[in-house]
Amino acid sequence: MEVKIFKLSDKYIRFEIDGITPSQANALRRTLINDIPKLAIENVTFHHGEIRDSEGNVYDSSLPLFDEMVAHRLGLIPLKTDLSMNFRDQCSCGGKGCSLCTVTYSINKLGPSTVLSSDLQAVSHPDLVPVDGEIPIVKLGAKQAILITAEAILGTAKEHAKWQVTSGVSYKYHREFHVSKKDFEDWQKLKEACPKSVMGETETEIVFTDDFGCNDLNVLFESDGVNIVEDDSRFIFQFETDGSLTAKETLLYALNRLKDRWDMLVESLSE
Repeated sequence: MEVKIFKLSDKYIRFEIDGITPSQANALRRTLINDIPKLAIENVTFHHGEIRDSEGNVYDSSLPLFDEMVAHRLGLIPLKTDLSMNFRDQCSCGGKGCSLCTVTYSINKLGPSTVLSSDLQAVSHPDLVPVDGEIPIVKLGAKQAILITAEAILGTAKEHAKWQVTSGVSYKYHREFHVSKKDFEDWQKLKEACPKSVMGETETEIVFTDDFGCNDLNVLFESDGVNIVEDDSRFIFQFETDGSLTAKETLLYALNRLKDRWDMLVESLSE
């Protein structure tokens, strides 16, 4: 198996995997969607009652939204994730919650104001902050306040969507467009628009590939003078992450996870 990266950023990757079967490609897709660990808020404690500021002013901690709605919004906020942490049910603390498996957050804010994800302060792991600090949670009116503590733990999307790292996970076969210059007059425009996609050229024919994601090549699907050839042993993948993990970290974990699962399957069959 060989992996070739076409485009890579913190949250996006487009790459090719050569020498695998369609079933293996689909196993990788499902792993990327459902089996990548991510940190997300699981438990939220609301501290109700009167709240006083440093000047003695009294605020009401009753929120405009139900507690359940606020907790739901908190759970969906993407958090920076440390893959070296333990799953709580596999931790040496026996599931009680410790620094190896649990991250504690707090929000303490007075109105009138809008509570944002940047107000979510990491108490135990200061580096594991929300990916985006501008996500609105709830709007506080005058004399309203919010005081909560929350616990975030590792999980996977098999349990709940809040633990899903990736989106737009897709793959296709390596595809080549053999274009007759005589029958397709706009071949020169495509060559200029998608120079990286040109695989070869002769006096009568030019060959393109859409592996690099050039959308201008979409016109070739319904054009005369175009012969499309696909290779079902080469797969072009792409996906985005929500920022909790980088695209590179996500791919490396998925590949290692697949290897471990296949090794476990082979071992169980041999036994």
